Amino acid sequence: MKGSGRKQQQFLEVLDRDAAEARWREVVGRAALSSERVPLALALGRVLAEDVRAEVDVPGFDRSNMDGFAVRASDTFGVSEEQPIRLRLNNEVLATGIAPQIEVTRGTATTIATGGMLPRGADAVAPIEVTDVDPEDDGCVLVRAPRVPGAAVSFAGTDMGRGETVLFAGVRLSSRETGVLAAIGCESISVVRRPRVAVLSTGDEIVQPGEAMRPGLVFDSNGRILADAVHELGGEPVFWGAFRDDLDALRKALHEALADSDVVLLSGGTSKGEGDLNALVVGELKPGILVHGVALKPGKPICLAAQKEKPVVILPGFPTSAIFTFHEFVAPLIRDLAGQPSEDRETRTARLAIKTQSERGRLEYLLVGLVEDEGRKLSAYPMGKGSGSVTSFSRADGFVRIGRNTELVAADSEVEVTLIGRDVSVADLVVIGSHCAGLDLIASELAASGVSVKLLAVGSHGGLAAASRGECDLAPIHLLDPETDGYNVPFLKPGLKLLRGYRRMQGIATRADETRDITELLEDPSVRMVNRNRGAGTRILIDRLLGGRKPPGYPYEPRSHYAVAAAIDQGRADWGVTIESVARDAGLRFVPLQAEEYDFVVPESRWDRPVLKRLRALLSENPSDLRTRLAAQGFDLSE
Repeated sequence: MKGSGRKQQQFLEVLDRDAAEARWREVVGRAALSSERVPLALALGRVLAEDVRAEVDVPGFDRSNMDGFAVRASDTFGVSEEQPIRLRLNNEVLATGIAPQIEVTRGTATTIATGGMLPRGADAVAPIEVTDVDPEDDGCVLVRAPRVPGAAVSFAGTDMGRGETVLFAGVRLSSRETGVLAAIGCESISVVRRPRVAVLSTGDEIVQPGEAMRPGLVFDSNGRILADAVHELGGEPVFWGAFRDDLDALRKALHEALADSDVVLLSGGTSKGEGDLNALVVGELKPGILVHGVALKPGKPICLAAQKEKPVVILPGFPTSAIFTFHEFVAPLIRDLAGQPSEDRETRTARLAIKTQSERGRLEYLLVGLVEDEGRKLSAYPMGKGSGSVTSFSRADGFVRIGRNTELVAADSEVEVTLIGRDVSVADLVVIGSHCAGLDLIASELAASGVSVKLLAVGSHGGLAAASRGECDLAPIHLLDPETDGYNVPFLKPGLKLLRGYRRMQGIATRADETRDITELLEDPSVRMVNRNRGAGTRILIDRLLGGRKPPGYPYEPRSHYAVAAAIDQGRADWGVTIESVARDAGLRFVPLQAEEYDFVVPESRWDRPVLKRLRALLSENPSDLRTRLAAQGFDLSE
């Protein structure tokens, strides 16, 4: 068939934009490409192909955040500038990289550097600024300000716990995420293969930059624009050069490009009495041309085609039309093939969800995560893991500048959030509340089905408050009511519904060689416990177990199950209460104590959202892969 007839046939049906894309995508699909493993040094900008779990605790030990002295906080209670406490210095100095050998006992302290490992018995650091050498005895130090448990200390496993999912599949790796991977010792990582995109410029009038110019010719800008646009999107562009209006040469180049690439782009094309040569050679493919002509201005001549399932696109010759249609049709496809997320930009105004204290005299950058309430107003949640945290920066949406003369920013204050590198991610499912390894499994299952999930771990009570304000779809909680001995239901407020989750076993964790029961452990004054932070559901269970007793280690209050396991495993504590899956992953002895209910609070206004219907189906389907995976980790979904 001659080109003029062919050309007329292709333009008999001009489609609107959405119909054209739908017809094309039915053939070429949306799935990401296969994965490949690359060294971490080459992973920047790549997209994770699978979830990444930490195989170590970060930090790997309780560490000091300041130069000073490791102390027992209880020794400093009530001291002042005028009435300091004298503490005898232990005979060791804990520089970075040094393992402590001497326990900090009552009335003693150990010199410690920033980043030094906190010794057994200590639960706080007194910075140099609030101390003096005893003028009467240089073997003692005077502490002139009280310290609370955990002051100037980053607890082991509170940033990332061994076994915790730290990055989910689909994340594009910026320097923040590669920092997370380096912090857990990843040498190589599985990433989505970059789409290889062939770019062919066509037309007798085309010359390359640097070549001789004469009237009637144009420099090839489309080739550069398209190749660089592919690169910006995370693809691998391959520029094949410019081709004259020669049917055989163009056909040969097209088939070579198809054999070498995931996507083929052509731009330009002229008529020599045979019609559009690009359309002629592309029309010979199977299934060939799917759309030729879209109701766009600019960009009407775009041609969407395929060789089997491999995308082929003929973009208009005019640069403005070419780049416009590229971003309308090709860019979304490349993002899909590369597994790329959307981008962020600029600043947003938000309500600060939690009051935040700041130090007068310093400009503070507060990392925050952003969520929307029912009225689409943004709330900013401080990430809250401290300056040594890797994950705070990785997971933050932006930061708030707190002025140097501000000591307190009250909850509900309006703040300006500067976004970090990309726009506010509008997740399909926003989860705010208590974190659990089982929740990671659920989020992973949803992510695998194309659901984006934002997780903010603020504890059970923080999740309840967020749900009451309509800031989340899901608030995971595990709260025990001492009066009714029931979980979660007594804490529901009007406007909230409970979605049953699963049961997880809480128990006493010790090192594997321990044989004593809890009664014997509590009777031994040399045995130290590790507690949990106030407001945690586990803390309620611990206080009930202790019945008013405060054994050694009671003020030691890390904020996660992973940190409890790390303290026991590393010998800073001898027992604590954690969940079975965490204890098992840490190689600890586990004695069941009580099954607790880990459920999800949902605002009634969000109950029938499609993503929540999908979640309810996942939790109720039996058998299902999710239920099997949860059961394998010790999470019980049986009625």
